[in-house]
Amino acid sequence: MLGGVVFKLRDLGLMKLTGSMVIHVRGKGHLNRPRIRNPHWFLRKKLSNIGELTTSDNKVFINQLVRENYNEADVSNNLKVYEQNLMKTEASISSPSIVISQNRRCGTIARKIGEYPLWLNNGEKIRTTLLQIIDNHIISYIPPEKYSPAHYPNVKNVNKFGCLLVGAGTINPTWLTKEYCGIFHESRVMPKKMLARFLVSPEAALHPGTALNVAHYRVGEFVDVRGKTIDYGFQGVVKRFGFKGMPASHGVTKTHRRVGNIGGGGEKGRVWPGTKMPGRMGSRWRINKGLQVLRTYLKYNVMWVQGSAVPGPTGGIVYLYDTILPHRKKKISSIASLSYENIDKVTDDIWSEKLHRFKDIRMTHKNE
Repeated sequence: MLGGVVFKLRDLGLMKLTGSMVIHVRGKGHLNRPRIRNPHWFLRKKLSNIGELTTSDNKVFINQLVRENYNEADVSNNLKVYEQNLMKTEASISSPSIVISQNRRCGTIARKIGEYPLWLNNGEKIRTTLLQIIDNHIISYIPPEKYSPAHYPNVKNVNKFGCLLVGAGTINPTWLTKEYCGIFHESRVMPKKMLARFLVSPEAALHPGTALNVAHYRVGEFVDVRGKTIDYGFQGVVKRFGFKGMPASHGVTKTHRRVGNIGGGGEKGRVWPGTKMPGRMGSRWRINKGLQVLRTYLKYNVMWVQGSAVPGPTGGIVYLYDTILPHRKKKISSIASLSYENIDKVTDDIWSEKLHRFKDIRMTHKNE
């Protein structure tokens, strides 16, 4: 009887016979593709012994050498001074180019700095989120024929896109390893705290060393914001899923915030997959799509996007992309930021036409 069952299972492809052993084959029909390599920018970042064997005189010499090789504003990490010096020293595109909306532009790295209310011209109050683009620079570009990602993203025709490596947040190079600092030799910029890769069309590729600021986006355009949600740790079902819970009294004992029944009886009496139960809450990557840019402030690289559901805590890092929603794409948009020679001629504070500016005159009184 057992032999008949074994041969029957073998015919169905559910078992493999190896001599006198029976090995069960279970699992899903496909396996995840293994990560056979990491990207070239996945290197050991910080030194393990920072300044342990360095004397005070050598520290002064090293800091002086860093200031000679890089801008004074780079080392001080002062955003206002940094932007003014950067416009005169770093390589940039001479004039903004035009690209059809079917092409894919480079994104930016930003920091969520809070929420702020704004009012429309009709008096309606809306909530907005402030995002600050923190001294983004193009580090390197990999053309489509040379770019081979370790894990292919869920993007159609991914082989036609190149890869732009963007860095954000200046850091002292004396804290970093030699291998990590070598990534920035081509771009000739200060080493960065954060790196991110963006898939771009070859027509929208930018030169290494190009700076990206808030002028990369126009007021009225729509963006997608990707970030990691707030980590709340292990939570119960009342906080995680909004369960009502049991009454506080009248015969209820020790079940005030518990789950209750998690499985029925009968033939299907089991705990079904996807049952709402206590567990880890938050710390998931989420994308909020189609947020409109309502205001930009070029002086501090801050932009206001509509909505208060941007994932992540205050001070967290998010990634900005041109929206992929078909009805909110612009027919024509610029490839890169405004040229730095023309930024001084542009108004620092740019508002959307539908927003109410409190300094605008709305009512006048005639003298009798």
